[in-house]
Amino acid sequence: MTIAIDVHLPADQAAAMEQDVRRGLAATPKELSPKYFYDERGSRLFEDITELEEYYPTRRERQILEERSAEIVAAAGNPATLIELGSGSASKTRHLLDAMRDAGSLRTYVPVDSSEEITRETASALVEEYPGLDVHGLVCDFEAHLERTPTTSEAGPRLIAFLGGTIGNLYPDERAAFLCRIASLLDVDDHLLLGTDLVKDVGRLELAYDDPAGVTAEFNKNVLNVLNRELSGDFDLDAFAHVARFDLEHEWIDIGLHSLVDQDVHLGALDLTTRFAAGEMMRTEISTKFTRPRLEESYAGTGLSMAHWFTDPAEDYALSLARLA
Repeated sequence: MTIAIDVHLPADQAAAMEQDVRRGLAATPKELSPKYFYDERGSRLFEDITELEEYYPTRRERQILEERSAEIVAAAGNPATLIELGSGSASKTRHLLDAMRDAGSLRTYVPVDSSEEITRETASALVEEYPGLDVHGLVCDFEAHLERTPTTSEAGPRLIAFLGGTIGNLYPDERAAFLCRIASLLDVDDHLLLGTDLVKDVGRLELAYDDPAGVTAEFNKNVLNVLNRELSGDFDLDAFAHVARFDLEHEWIDIGLHSLVDQDVHLGALDLTTRFAAGEMMRTEISTKFTRPRLEESYAGTGLSMAHWFTDPAEDYALSLARLA
């Protein structure tokens, strides 16, 4: 049993945020990275969202893991190492770890997350829960530092898990590039386990991202609190409205903040004033929905191919196993 935590966060995270926000506000349409949702308050609000009746993805993904992790692990060749991108507290991942332990293959868990505190807490908890487990945590922005994940395992095959439907937050070209990078990390016996939400009734999709209680709206608008605090901004949250609409052409939920009035917003840390017209939308996130053929197309040309497909009984959500093509 060992714990090792490597930290690869940039020394000046504020400068990286300033660059992201300056670039996003200069874009057409204006856009903010969803990574800035997750300050302490934003993380709490997202946990509240996952408990909403309207927000089904977390429940459906957990259901698949609860009911089919043994199948998934067997189909992945009984991996010895589980690498999880965006691991958090590893609450859902324990089903995979249980299945690997029961198969007698579990050796190493590699949580990859941007929070050092959560990664250390998770590592300490898991070595107690799984005697003999080695945990090698990576604290980083996994999109920027993906190649820092272990590239080989003498103990046996590896499984890279990218859950939560996060792949849907990437634009198609970004998604393809990311999957190419995943492919470059895999050996012939390794697999990627990818979580994806599926196309369904538009009304149900939009309700999941615009709940009647307003929790999702509060979560979305909280990104303005983050900019006000971190960049000395003067965003008036009451001057923006949360909007979530399904784009039929791209098959994604388009999430943003609509300016209710003509207004100027100043960010002191950037020495930048940005004009918002009444009705103008600033995009804060996309959430792509997939069909099986579309996901197979997404894998095509990246060096990966789909090997197995697992859904919940209602076919709301899917976990797919991919390997080198």
